[in-house]
Amino acid sequence: MSKEEIIQELYDSVIEMDEERATNAANKALEEGVNPMDAIMDGLVEGIAKCGELFDSGEYFVPELLMAAEALYGGLEILRPEIDEEDVEIKGQVVIGVAEGDVHDIGKNLVKLMFDVAGLQVVDLGKDVPLEEFVEESLETDSELIAISAMMTSTMTGIPKVVEMAQEKAPNAKIIVGGAPVSEETAEDFGADGFAPDATNAVDEAIKMIKTLKKEMGRD
Repeated sequence: MSKEEIIQELYDSVIEMDEERATNAANKALEEGVNPMDAIMDGLVEGIAKCGELFDSGEYFVPELLMAAEALYGGLEILRPEIDEEDVEIKGQVVIGVAEGDVHDIGKNLVKLMFDVAGLQVVDLGKDVPLEEFVEESLETDSELIAISAMMTSTMTGIPKVVEMAQEKAPNAKIIVGGAPVSEETAEDFGADGFAPDATNAVDEAIKMIKTLKKEMGRD
């Protein structure tokens, strides 16, 4: 099998929620000399991102998403130990959680997974997180980023409150937000530093924001 075929097989195994197929494809990737990080990011992670899209569109439900995650972890278990340490250099630390009053955490869990795979250290506060806890945990762990998810219009109103608290107590931390009712425009109105419409974009945006912050602080 070619590299492209193996990566496609990893992708398909997650979409099809087939853990055995994922582990077989992961072993094949190693046998054929495919870079483990490429296999993870282009195969497994792209697959779980697609599952997130299918969940958002109503084609997948929670059980399907959980089985897809099991397939992903099956492949990860084989590939991750083979990654060069240079490829998994910790790029920064993120405090993540779902805003107070909101218990919808499927999207947050998907973003957390992709942050982790991409080499970000994640502090997961869970769901229905008291707003002040985002900033307190950021200060305690010296995290560069605060990631807030809100899936209801009533709970996204907590975002500007976190922004205000962060500006006062943790001015060096940047804030990225996302969730169904949140748009780029509302994120700007709330004073957030970044916005991500989906999990894949969240990773790219988070890494970019952390790099910018480190440059501003002379830590790059």
